[in-house]
Amino acid sequence: MTQDSLPISFLSDFGLADEFVGVVHGVLAKLAPGSRVIDVGHGTPRGDVRAAALAMTRAIQYLPEGVALVVVDPGVGSERKALALQAEWGFFVGPDNGVLSPAVAMVGGARVMVSIENPEARIPSPGETFHGRDLFAPAAALLASGEASIRDLGPELGPGEVQPLLLPLPETKDASVTGEAWWVDGFGNVQTNIGPDDLAAVGLAPGAMLTLRVGASVHSIPWASSYSDVEPGEPLVHVDSAGLMAIAVRDGSADQVLNLSSGVSVTLAGTGVREAG
Repeated sequence: MTQDSLPISFLSDFGLADEFVGVVHGVLAKLAPGSRVIDVGHGTPRGDVRAAALAMTRAIQYLPEGVALVVVDPGVGSERKALALQAEWGFFVGPDNGVLSPAVAMVGGARVMVSIENPEARIPSPGETFHGRDLFAPAAALLASGEASIRDLGPELGPGEVQPLLLPLPETKDASVTGEAWWVDGFGNVQTNIGPDDLAAVGLAPGAMLTLRVGASVHSIPWASSYSDVEPGEPLVHVDSAGLMAIAVRDGSADQVLNLSSGVSVTLAGTGVREAG
């Protein structure tokens, strides 16, 4: 398959203190000079595969079709595969640790999956610690520029040969919904894996007063439509930009006020529902 130069959407956990992001940009500019590079984000907590997978899943529907380059790779230098996947949306390049799978599923699944093994599709290096530069960036650039097809990069893989990332689903019990805090953004807002449909299934609707349980703490909190629906310093639950229920504090940080962090269990119920202690 050949095409005009495709945009490359780049997500990593490299941060901006070192030269790593700039070096990957340099490789992409050399090998795919006609491609625009979009920095989706580089502040993913180091090695947090799930956080990166969720970030790309939230972003993918707003990114131009092209190549998604995701480099969050705590297993770099190990036996884990390097993947290139083709979907209807375009191409995905990254390590085989599940970081690509939720976003790929979001756009309809992979049509072709290969293990990047062609030595001509990588930059020779004496070390094995910077595959973002040496392996993933060249593969992404070759796909974006049309200089290589996905099957030129290496042998094709079957579904059972690629590591998935299983995301927990919320559970409904006794007219309450228990889920998990998935993500804390830079403003201290806490996204959960609970959707408005999950709350509707237990008879809850926007405008209702809810009970939020976090560990042994119980809070009374409104289901609001925007931050302005509550007073400064007051908490609220709302549908966030990704369509999931988020916990926030107006002019404050919900993670600090309510002692929330990624991975913590949260339960939402009507104020008349008694939680088992």
